Amino acid sequence: MSAAPETFAAPTLPTPVAGVRAVDPGAGPDGAAAVRLCRTGEDVPAPADAPSGWIASAGAVAALSPDGSAGPGRWLVGVGAGSAKDWRAAGAAAVRVATGRAEPGPLFGAAEDGPARLHVAPDEAAEPDWAALATGLLLGSHRFSVRSAAPAAPPEVTVEAPAADRPAFERALVLARATAVARDLADTPSGAKSPAWFAEQAVAACAGLDGLTTVVRDEAWLVEQGFGGVLAVGGGSSRPPRFLEISWDPPSGTAGAPVVLVGKGITFDTGGISIKPNAGMADMRTDCSGGAAVVGALATIARLGLGVRVVGLVPLAENHVSGSAYRPGDVVRHYDGRTTEVTNTDAEGRMVLADALGYAVETLAPAVVVDVATLTGAMKVALGVRTGGLFATTDDLAVDLTTAGAATGEAWWRVPLAAEHDGDVDSRLADVRQAPPGPGGIVAALFLHRFVGDVPWAHLDIAGPARCDSPHEEVAKGATGFAARTLVEFVAARTPAP
Repeated sequence: MSAAPETFAAPTLPTPVAGVRAVDPGAGPDGAAAVRLCRTGEDVPAPADAPSGWIASAGAVAALSPDGSAGPGRWLVGVGAGSAKDWRAAGAAAVRVATGRAEPGPLFGAAEDGPARLHVAPDEAAEPDWAALATGLLLGSHRFSVRSAAPAAPPEVTVEAPAADRPAFERALVLARATAVARDLADTPSGAKSPAWFAEQAVAACAGLDGLTTVVRDEAWLVEQGFGGVLAVGGGSSRPPRFLEISWDPPSGTAGAPVVLVGKGITFDTGGISIKPNAGMADMRTDCSGGAAVVGALATIARLGLGVRVVGLVPLAENHVSGSAYRPGDVVRHYDGRTTEVTNTDAEGRMVLADALGYAVETLAPAVVVDVATLTGAMKVALGVRTGGLFATTDDLAVDLTTAGAATGEAWWRVPLAAEHDGDVDSRLADVRQAPPGPGGIVAALFLHRFVGDVPWAHLDIAGPARCDSPHEEVAKGATGFAARTLVEFVAARTPAP
């Protein structure tokens, strides 16, 4: 007998984040704690009021005693040499420390009740990267929680910024919210996060945005349409799969083939009959990080009003162990008619993506398809936990995605679709085999490539950077929301000039 829904705690979404706004230089509110951002360098002297030995490295904090004229507390926060990464780290450190959410120790100015109020001002020599600072401030305040106590009121942050720099600052805040949405969906524990729950939350995240429509298809529709991969993976769970489609049509009525973004939406992954070791299984609540990034990106694309048609597809399923679970040795028929020989039920992500890719190509006539997924442990081993793997059928597409990531602080490394391994995907029994031998990330990408035909296509493997165990810059422990900002910037770069 399955557990009742009330057995499991669900978060209240969205997670509160800092209210951040720009103000004129010198126009800080009375009664706010003060943060001064300081850069290092041979041309920049150390702050006169800095504690002895303090260096303004990125994210370094010094708490200063109140002097009666600067509000309830004062801090120095370092921005290092001033790279974009440094500014994200500084913004995150400022909002975390000044609200009592990080070390060091007892702090001046932490609010006892009500929201903390923080005023941020760069030193004259700081030369801010305003977009990176905004990203750090907003995402540094994001703390996902399912605690019984109500979350603390999010801090209110004012930032001294010249009028000419505010568009970049404010746009970055919008992009950062894409990441926050993705973190919330990916980090929610899977007891509460069924495929149906994920779809409902995605609909809520997209509600009220003109030009954005959401459709959720159930298991009956999946059977009727022949989504064999999604049905096979979801067949072992008492909570049936779903298929989420989010469509953005610009108000201007821009014509043309859409950009299609496809995200893996495995709401929990036991590995199925090819069961995972216990040590890594608890993190599998974040195996829907690709789908979460697509949801966050679509909502943000609509908020920005980008003049490109975009469709987001998220196949949603739980990969469980039961008498109805799919088996190694099974042959599954996908949406486009191709058949797959199953060799490892823990390679489930490519099974559900294959259906979604085939559906995109056949029904949407896309200009380009980009899928994003926590797909292979091999890619995590190869690239670590701060860089995503990028596979692309054209050089231009690879450059566009890498550039989009660099613009917003998400790193990608292109991995070859090595032709010498393409034959490894062939099956003696079916059209393709699901988990052939060879380099794991590459053969997984080559498997997916079979389902996109000649459409320009890229595959983003985020198995490493989708989760964080060691917080850094604006990234807290847990789901990171990685790829959401890259997808938005990728679409933005394809927007026609006015």
